Amino acid sequence: MQSAKAPLITPVLIAGCAVLMISFAIRASFGVFQIPIASEFGWLRADFSLAIAIQNLAWGIGQPLFGAMAERFGDRKAIILGALMYALGLVLSAYAVTPGQHQLLAILVGFGIAGTGFGVILAIVGRAASAENRSMALGIATAAGSAGQVFGAPTAEWLLQSYSWQTVFMIFAVVILTTLAALPFLRSPQLASKQELEESLGTVLVRAFKDPSYTLIFLGFFSCGYQLAFITAHFPAFVTELCSPIDAGSMLSNIGVTTTSALGAVSIAVIGLFNIAGTLTAGYLGKRYTKKYLLFGIYVGRTIAAALFILLPITPVSVLVFSAIMGSLWLATVPLTSGLVAHIYGIRYMGTLYGVVFLSHQIGGFLGVWLGGKMYDLNGDYTLVWWIGVGVGAFSALVHLPIRERVMPVGQAA
Repeated sequence: MQSAKAPLITPVLIAGCAVLMISFAIRASFGVFQIPIASEFGWLRADFSLAIAIQNLAWGIGQPLFGAMAERFGDRKAIILGALMYALGLVLSAYAVTPGQHQLLAILVGFGIAGTGFGVILAIVGRAASAENRSMALGIATAAGSAGQVFGAPTAEWLLQSYSWQTVFMIFAVVILTTLAALPFLRSPQLASKQELEESLGTVLVRAFKDPSYTLIFLGFFSCGYQLAFITAHFPAFVTELCSPIDAGSMLSNIGVTTTSALGAVSIAVIGLFNIAGTLTAGYLGKRYTKKYLLFGIYVGRTIAAALFILLPITPVSVLVFSAIMGSLWLATVPLTSGLVAHIYGIRYMGTLYGVVFLSHQIGGFLGVWLGGKMYDLNGDYTLVWWIGVGVGAFSALVHLPIRERVMPVGQAA
């Protein structure tokens, strides 16, 4: 057993943060490629949007698979496979010239994200942390993903000023392979109880699937994926086309942000920047207050922010304010949701159990990205998709209230 005074910051946490930061920096940049790729080939907005949507779905499907792989064959083998698939998907996508090719290769990229993303890394961090530090450690690791988002989209936008999108994809393929340098540090002790170790994965899954609370957690994570994936994929283009011009002499203009295209990339960075504080705060509060009520508050906040943003005039100021508010609530759900799963069902199979819940997140992500492109092509704007996001956000808020946040004894069915 770890001491109650076990350190919060460990080599495992630092290495896990590094992997998540790089993986999510690249993932968060794909929305910046919407207009360049569609313009080069003369595609509809829905064509590349579908590729990003498939990427999100593949990420969701791959998450429990990589979680189970890590628990069966070892965490590092899962991460190596994920990084290689991620890099290969990016390299091959650089040579893709049809929507179908991009959409097919998005499966490879999505599985790569799964192998280097939250499911595997948070399980390692969760097992390595003491019970007292677990919520905060998960918050720090999630914040690292947000830190990647801070510079991912702006870096892609900056590189596109000098290189073709194909070259940028190749550069990112090399960058993702650097995560393998963190592998020697990703060792976590086995903290599961003797009873947990004796339970099979199948037994634990059946026990969770029979629990109504697990179903509610699964359903509640749907809107998180819908909102985040839609904004990541479409917000840069949304801001580029609908935001009022940036005034010469304004603060934005003075720091070099002179076009709405640049503002679109900056908005993703602002979301990531404020999300660092949001996830750290969520991790801190998660060990002191009931997680389901914190999640309820986050989804209510997102719903109100999204509704007000679309109702008010879209200006550079409103874009930045919305990005800051949404960023504060962005991935704050992740340490609370993953912590909730670990708290109720134990840490032995946390990677797989959280991976299954994360599949709901990514189904929502698929629909958010795909509907965004489809509705844009049909209606010429994103209004309907935005309001659907408001609705599912309110649904997720309510779904968390009946969850029974208590430890389920080993071997006990719901």
